[in-house]
Amino acid sequence: MHRRDLIRLASAAAAATSLPRWSWSNTLAQRDLFPLGVASGSPTPDGFVLWTRLLDGPVPGTVPFDTPRLPLPAALTVRWEVAEDEAFRRIVRAGQANALAELGHAVHVEVSGLRPDRWYFYRFMHGDAVTQTARTRTAPAPHAMPGRTRFAFVSCQRWEQGHYAGYRHMLDENLDLVVFLGDYVYEYAMPKKPPSYQLVRTHTLPAAKTLADFRDRYALYKTDAQLQAAHRACPWLVTWDDHEVQNDYAGLEGTGAAGDFLARRGAGYQAFYENMPLRASVLTQGIGGLGTLDGLRIYERHAWGRLLRFHMLDTRQYRDRQPCRVPGEESPSSVTPTGCPELRDPARSILGSYQERWLEQGLAQDAALGERWSVVAQQTIFAQRNYKPLPAESYHPSTWDGYPASRQRVLDAVQGAGARNTVFLGGDIHQNYVSRVLADFSRPQSPVIASEFCGTSIASASGTAQSRAQEIADNNPHILLARSDRRGYAVADVTPGRWLTSLRVLDDVALPDSGISTLARFAVDDCVPGPRAV
Repeated sequence: MHRRDLIRLASAAAAATSLPRWSWSNTLAQRDLFPLGVASGSPTPDGFVLWTRLLDGPVPGTVPFDTPRLPLPAALTVRWEVAEDEAFRRIVRAGQANALAELGHAVHVEVSGLRPDRWYFYRFMHGDAVTQTARTRTAPAPHAMPGRTRFAFVSCQRWEQGHYAGYRHMLDENLDLVVFLGDYVYEYAMPKKPPSYQLVRTHTLPAAKTLADFRDRYALYKTDAQLQAAHRACPWLVTWDDHEVQNDYAGLEGTGAAGDFLARRGAGYQAFYENMPLRASVLTQGIGGLGTLDGLRIYERHAWGRLLRFHMLDTRQYRDRQPCRVPGEESPSSVTPTGCPELRDPARSILGSYQERWLEQGLAQDAALGERWSVVAQQTIFAQRNYKPLPAESYHPSTWDGYPASRQRVLDAVQGAGARNTVFLGGDIHQNYVSRVLADFSRPQSPVIASEFCGTSIASASGTAQSRAQEIADNNPHILLARSDRRGYAVADVTPGRWLTSLRVLDDVALPDSGISTLARFAVDDCVPGPRAV
């Protein structure tokens, strides 16, 4: 689909308009059309986005791939309600929205006109089919200073490598929101040979390459009851990483033929929009000219009163190719400055020049507005990880270590902006890392200017032994903790005077009812950059 057509359809569907009565199907009304649950996101002081997606018949991936499917009509009307109470006696907003085949029968409703800093309940209906009641909330008023906010940050949920028990435990964390940092789905087919990691569950889907493939992949993941419950509990802020398209892709380049990859990327991008609680405005900022949906503007700012300001970044769509990567082939696992001179090329960027300037401007705004905590939420580990003891050097080319000049420009922006407190959040590497962020990682004695918490995966396996993770930490004194052996999530408990991160880890990701414990806690005090163990 051309991007302009997708924008037109998405905008029309999000406007909560009505289709004719013929779009109401008496036959469909007797079925469960909402097996993928609901979600909310992008909260503002007066509203949020509500999401659902209709599906009829067996969920793809849970049955043999050639199982016949029950097609839905090209267009359906879905009713929605927002209320102040769980029984829906005090309904404050209601309407109808379009579920269109061109958008995978996904529904995005952009609700506005609500009170700030309030919890609400919502649901969707078609005929007699009704979703489970879910809860969401608006952000605090722009000039409010909340006394306390709790949010989880999480990433990397490969289906076959673990159950989502972590989401069940999130329900007990009293969260205001969840920040998802990428790899919501993985594009792989099931392995043909016994893998090195444990297979916890299976699916029947092929490797995702087309729009239909990616739609099926999201449908499979969204059937997980614990993931659905986490979406029903509070709003989510979402960004992507590589596996929503292809492992280690960089900008317009991936593995395989260039034309095939660009078609795959466009399909993955459209499916991401269709299945996430995103505003239609993300579709208006894409890079045009390829004839398909070839860009989404997903980097964005989200304010939480004056306590928190989230700068959600996109380190995939605009990055240069990894250093010394051969076009069309996979990225190398490590590079050295001597063996790969382009590693230090100052022109290379992981964000693209425009997004770098956008972040710099946002951090300066934070300082001018007196925001308490500036949160740079992005996909991967930000701090330097030299794999070898100095003076030797070896780095992972797909993280910020593969783009040191770009990272230094961000560090200079942090230092130059003078924002009160800057905290980096990351995921991607399936390990817990806690680091002091230095003004210049090439100078180990340079001052600490920010803090970083890179969270482990909710389910995806780590390929790094704990002994190796500790070795890397020993080579890099700014790294305070490195743990590769546990899956889970992190919770940030934030007040005006302190940020407290709790690293929550599962006992056994292979068990859907796994217990959970706290691996470690680190605090950041107001106006004192750098985490300290609690």
